Amino acid sequence: MKNNTIIAVVFVLFISNMLLAQKVVHYDLYVKDTLVNFSGKEKRAIAVNGQIPMPTLTFTEGDIAEIVVHNQLKESTSLHWHGLYLPNKEDGVPYLTQMPIEPGETFTYRFPIVQNGTHWYHSHSGMQEQIGMYGSLILKKKTDDKTFRKEIDDLPQVPVILSEWTDLNPKNVHRLLHNASDYFAIKKGTTQSYAEAIKAGHFKTKLTNEWKRMLAMDVSDVYYDKFLINGQNESQLTQFKGGDKVRLRISNGGASSYFWLNYAGGKMTVVANDGNDVEPVEVDRLIIGVSETYDVVVSIPADNTSYELLVTPEDRTKSTSLYIGQGIKQLVSPMPKLKYFEGMKMMNDMMNSNGTMNDMGMDMSFQKMDMNTVMYPESSPEFSNAGKQESGMKMDHSKHSMNSDMVTLNYSMLKSPTKTTLDKNATVREIRFELTGNMNRYVWSMDNKVLSEVDKILIKKGEIVRITLYNNSMMRHPMHLHGHDFRILNGQGEYSPLKNVLDIMPMETDVIEFAANADGDWFFHCHILYHMMSGMNRVFTYENSEPNPYLPNKAAAYKKLQAESNESHFMAQNDFATNGNDGMAMVQNARWSFGTEWRLGYNKMHGYEVETHVGRYIGKNQWFMPFVGFDYRYRKMGMDQQETNLFNQSNTKDNRSLVSLGFDYTLPMLVIFQAEVYHNGDVRLQLMREDIPISKRIRAGFMVNTDKEYMADLRYIINKNMGIRTHYDSDMGFGLGLSVNY
Repeated sequence: MKNNTIIAVVFVLFISNMLLAQKVVHYDLYVKDTLVNFSGKEKRAIAVNGQIPMPTLTFTEGDIAEIVVHNQLKESTSLHWHGLYLPNKEDGVPYLTQMPIEPGETFTYRFPIVQNGTHWYHSHSGMQEQIGMYGSLILKKKTDDKTFRKEIDDLPQVPVILSEWTDLNPKNVHRLLHNASDYFAIKKGTTQSYAEAIKAGHFKTKLTNEWKRMLAMDVSDVYYDKFLINGQNESQLTQFKGGDKVRLRISNGGASSYFWLNYAGGKMTVVANDGNDVEPVEVDRLIIGVSETYDVVVSIPADNTSYELLVTPEDRTKSTSLYIGQGIKQLVSPMPKLKYFEGMKMMNDMMNSNGTMNDMGMDMSFQKMDMNTVMYPESSPEFSNAGKQESGMKMDHSKHSMNSDMVTLNYSMLKSPTKTTLDKNATVREIRFELTGNMNRYVWSMDNKVLSEVDKILIKKGEIVRITLYNNSMMRHPMHLHGHDFRILNGQGEYSPLKNVLDIMPMETDVIEFAANADGDWFFHCHILYHMMSGMNRVFTYENSEPNPYLPNKAAAYKKLQAESNESHFMAQNDFATNGNDGMAMVQNARWSFGTEWRLGYNKMHGYEVETHVGRYIGKNQWFMPFVGFDYRYRKMGMDQQETNLFNQSNTKDNRSLVSLGFDYTLPMLVIFQAEVYHNGDVRLQLMREDIPISKRIRAGFMVNTDKEYMADLRYIINKNMGIRTHYDSDMGFGLGLSVNY
């Protein structure tokens, strides 16, 4: 008995010493509204400890992180620790792992640091990430770590976080995307109108595109006013000189932008991805997906020169630069503009006439085939040869964007330096997700369902979860799993790399797997902020999880999370014209639409009319929307004057109040066919098309129906909220005026 007591005491002392030996690293973070001026205009942002980006947080594996968040905003907030293994209640997702940190509240995150690598952290509340709440999170290895690579891990290191800035309120950005506004395309010069198509020799391409019910080709949804590296558009690391090697710990903290990385000083060596070491691989350039991290080693070739790390968004509209070294600046050739009509032609080939994707891309995986290459001018032999003739020699690295022999990183090149195989005796749970979306309505989903339409996915501790992802959309999606790393089955066998973000390209099929070794509820979502907020997310929940003390009513909290990813958006437009005014207002979410239209004349002969429809979109592509309608009309035309429609049914225009049932269906060329049956038995059929892109800023539209009504219009877009419109309406005649929209 005495021996057992001694053993117990020794064990307690040993555990106590272990706990006391762990270093508690404490940070206080004060979250506060601020004003910034990145583009010449003073705009609202959110600063933490008075800075954007948020402070770089640094820990060493084995530390205890203690981070106290002081919310000095007028709205709730949160912080998510991207890529970290931690207790579920510390993960920082409002309504899933904790309740939001309300204004004036203080909240403490406390968790052990059990890994190393380059990570980052950001708000998971609303759109706060877009306006400043992102920062680097560096977890250092212990020098006695078996995975310590002295020649790499001892290099001088610089945290680099990439981001973008918009002068618009992010909620307005989201609303404009849902409303299919082409304001961003106008700002970027990527409208792909019929006039531009004819000029480029792609009239047939444009016609086919609209015949297949598609909008213009795009690789990035949002126009940004500035792109930033560590919160600046341009900066220089003067502490380094010729002959030095530098390890850049790069995080993409952008809300929706992919970034190309090109370095003027030669090749870059990729040594880690998403916080996990990889076998070093030399590349000329790479693209970093939204929320990914890469550790890249660069060399400075000579004294008295600083070499540009050029960071270019995928749409190549602008760029941002980090100069490494001292002295004169050696630049990278800017990336040439994309050939959008070539991309449109490719997209046409991949789409069926009903708007669905064909199966030509089913064998693509892990970025090994970049379909967007057809849009890259530097990929064409003509471009490369022109560059060589201009210089009289093969391009050096300062011009490597023109070199057809350049090496571009893809996932198949990534290999773990250690084995990553999972327990061969564990049960394997197979799950398949199809990534789906509707660009016309900006609805993003998985298996054609948004988060509000599905339950959590139950998994068991100890099993292996293997997920097959098929991207059946024309957009890239950086899919992020909270709280876990997954193996990507990229052909490297036992040395498959570990990641927590999978950038899955259009038409790709990728397979990932992870060991279910945690507890609680974990988010799995597209990390493009506006895709996530539109519904492209799921929740994995562990069977028999311990209660979460931060969620007193877990079921009610989850309903709020579901509602956040299916919020309603509002749009309205009114034309103040010489013959009256007409307009519309609409509220929609992923499925439902409530819309009303009005036409108001200036005299009794013109009268007024209001039509209201409440409908629900049905089907994979949401071409079909059945609705219930109400039509109220008044016009002074004479005593009980009646007109007949094309079916010889009476059409009382004096005073009518009718309820209807009907549907909208999107035809080829994006024409809306509407069929409506009123409660008095009358039938109305209608064809309508709005926003036909005639030129960069001119849009056309028409309407014709069986009530013998018709309308045609032209609109010149001044800015995102105003235009000049002229139209002819069969009821109200010719009009010219100012069109205002929201």
